[in-house]
Amino acid sequence: MNQPVIVNNQERKETTTLNLGPTHPATHGVFQNVLEMDGERIVSGVSTIGYIHRAFEKIAEHRPFYQITPLTDRMNYCSSPINNMGWHMTVEKMLGIKTPKRVDYMRVIIMELARISDHLICNGILGVDTGAYSGFLYLMEKREHIYEIYEEICGARLTTNIGRVGGFERDFNDIAWTKIRKFVKDYPPVLKEFEELFTRNRIFMDRTQGVGAVDAETALSYSWTGPILRACGVDYDVRVNEPYSSYEDFDFDIPVGTTGDVYDRYMVRNEEMYQSIRIIEQALDMLEREPKGVFHADVPEIFLPPKEEVYNNMEALIYHFKIVMGEVDSPKTEVYHCVEGANGELGFYLVNDGGRTPYRLHFRRPSFINYQLYAPMSRGMLLSDAIINMSSLNVIAGELDA
Repeated sequence: MNQPVIVNNQERKETTTLNLGPTHPATHGVFQNVLEMDGERIVSGVSTIGYIHRAFEKIAEHRPFYQITPLTDRMNYCSSPINNMGWHMTVEKMLGIKTPKRVDYMRVIIMELARISDHLICNGILGVDTGAYSGFLYLMEKREHIYEIYEEICGARLTTNIGRVGGFERDFNDIAWTKIRKFVKDYPPVLKEFEELFTRNRIFMDRTQGVGAVDAETALSYSWTGPILRACGVDYDVRVNEPYSSYEDFDFDIPVGTTGDVYDRYMVRNEEMYQSIRIIEQALDMLEREPKGVFHADVPEIFLPPKEEVYNNMEALIYHFKIVMGEVDSPKTEVYHCVEGANGELGFYLVNDGGRTPYRLHFRRPSFINYQLYAPMSRGMLLSDAIINMSSLNVIAGELDA
C-alpha cells in the first residue's frame, strides 16, 4: 500500500506499508510488525501480538498448583526448566517450604544448562540472520546433548515438566551425572570455536556494531532485564540481587556491555555461557559434600510418596489421594517470586484465597516486557538491520503471548 507524504502542502514521495510477520521466518515467532517503509528504511512501525495467546493465567485459576508446571513449559520453550523451577519456588515460598541444599544445587545445574541452551540458540541464529550458518551448527549439536541430559532426568526434552514442588520427582541417575560432567568438559572448546568464527569477523562486526543501540536510561525506563539490559551497562541479575536456590553460595561474574547494541548483546550472552559452566562446576563440587540420595524436601502433604509406599501404607495412600485430587490446604496470601530467566526477570505473582487453585496468577514474561521497545528502536533502521535487532532481543513468541 503506497502512502503519499505531504511536506509543505506538496507531495514529495511515497512510503510503503510492509507486514513483517506473523508468518515470516525472520520474525522468529508468530508476531507481526506493520512497518512504514521509505525504500529499505523504516519510517515507523506498530507491533502486533496475541497470535498464539493461550490464556495460561486464566487456565491456571482452574488447576491445582502442581498441575500448572506444564503451562510454564510452553512459555519460553528454549529454556523450559527455568520456568518450571521458578514456579515451584513460588509455591514453596507461599507454603513456607525450605528445600535441602542438595536440591538447590541440583536445580542450579539444570537452570544453568537451560540458560546455555537458550543463549546458544539466540547467538547461533543471530549468526544465521547475518548470513553465517556454520556457527549455528557448531552450537546446535551441543544443545542436543543438553536435551539428552533432560531426557535422562525426566524423560522429556523440550517441554520438560522437570522437578516438583519441593524438589525433583527422582534422583539423578549415574548416566545423567556422567553426561553433565562430559558436557561441562566438552562445551567450552566448542564455544571458543564459535567465538573465533564471529567475534572478530569483520562482516559480523559491521552488521551488528551500532545496530539497535540502547542507553541504560532508556532500557530501565522500559523495564528491560536480562542480557539485553546488561548489554547496556546495567549489572542487574536476579541471581545476585535477589538470590534464590542458594545462588549466594556461588562465585561468578555478571558480564556487562557498554553500548547496548546487537554486538554487545551477543558478547554478553557468550560470556554468560562461560559463567554458567563455571557455576555448574562449582555445583558439582558442592554436591560432593552433601548427603547422597536427597532429592526433595520432607513435605509429605505436598510431595507424592513412592508407589511402593502407596501400595502398602495407608498414610501414604491418603497423602497420594489428597495431592492428586488437589485437596492440599494452602494459606490465604499473595507472593511474588522471580528468577533470572534466559531473557530476563521471570516473575510469578500469585494471589491465593486458600482454595485448591490460585485465585489469580500473573506471569511476568521478560519477552513481553522487552519487546515493547522494538518498534521505536526500528525507526530509521534498514529492514535488514531490523531483522538482526529482533534476533538479538531473543523474543520467544510463547513467552510473549502466554
